[in-house]
Amino acid sequence: MSAHAIALVIPDRKLDQLQQQLQALLPGVPVWIYPHIPDPQAVSFAVVWKQPAGSIASMPNIRALQSFGAGVDSILSDATLPDLPLARIVDPDLARSMVNYVHTMLNFYRLRLDLFAKQQRDAVWKPKSIRPIQQVCVLGLGELGSAVALSLLEQGYQVSGWSQSAKHLPGVRCFAKQQEPSEDAALQAAMAQADAIICLLPLTDDTENLLNATRLGYCKPGAVLINVARGALVDDAALLQALDKGQLSAACLDVFRQEPLPAEHPFWQHPAITITPHISAVTNAATAVAQIVDNYQRTMANLPLLHQVDRQRGY
Repeated sequence: MSAHAIALVIPDRKLDQLQQQLQALLPGVPVWIYPHIPDPQAVSFAVVWKQPAGSIASMPNIRALQSFGAGVDSILSDATLPDLPLARIVDPDLARSMVNYVHTMLNFYRLRLDLFAKQQRDAVWKPKSIRPIQQVCVLGLGELGSAVALSLLEQGYQVSGWSQSAKHLPGVRCFAKQQEPSEDAALQAAMAQADAIICLLPLTDDTENLLNATRLGYCKPGAVLINVARGALVDDAALLQALDKGQLSAACLDVFRQEPLPAEHPFWQHPAITITPHISAVTNAATAVAQIVDNYQRTMANLPLLHQVDRQRGY
């Protein structure tokens, strides 16, 4: 067996095509799909996404890891994960897809298509003027968040943004946790006047349940929440309460604590919630393959990974 095999540890995807593409670009390199790993000792590099706990630790000679997506929270949640270099996919198509999704949903709510869909079901003819969405707050100003914030600015929205560390985006009122005496001072200032909140934060120990009852209370009454980051950033019960009280007028959720969303979850039936099945930005296979190949070759040449994650920060 080769001493430098690749393992694909991505249990929720069909991987035959990815395996074939990698083998075509890396002739002579075995590419195995977990759990069918003929020789765990021979694996030097693994492509991972929501991997089973202990799966990476079972291959003792892995030298580096490559996430199959932009996020890495599901990878780092494995308590058995060895301390290895980890890279994520940076895909310009992801940013374009996310921008398109956010613009589409903002227009959906501006035109009150959520209301008119309900009126259609009830056979009610009742015109209503557009929902006034002029100020938008983007939580998280990384690759995707910055792209969304700048695109909203180009569309004429007034844009604020909040991030863990200081960012500067021309035209965007940027707030940072590190620049204020408390995390909540900056967050409240960023959110207070926004008609819509777009959540694009990474999920870390610091951001889990960030949008709890107190912080959802910072929202302007009647604001719209769009979560396209991770479900665990939002306290589910607090969100339902904020919608029922009218603190929020609507929520669009593309991500959830458990995916697929269980059929019994109250989000399905709530009249103010729009659900999409985690489709706001999907990894482009061609882009992913090119970066996987590049980082495999870098690993074999003892070079730093492209787009390496800071494991302490979680992104």
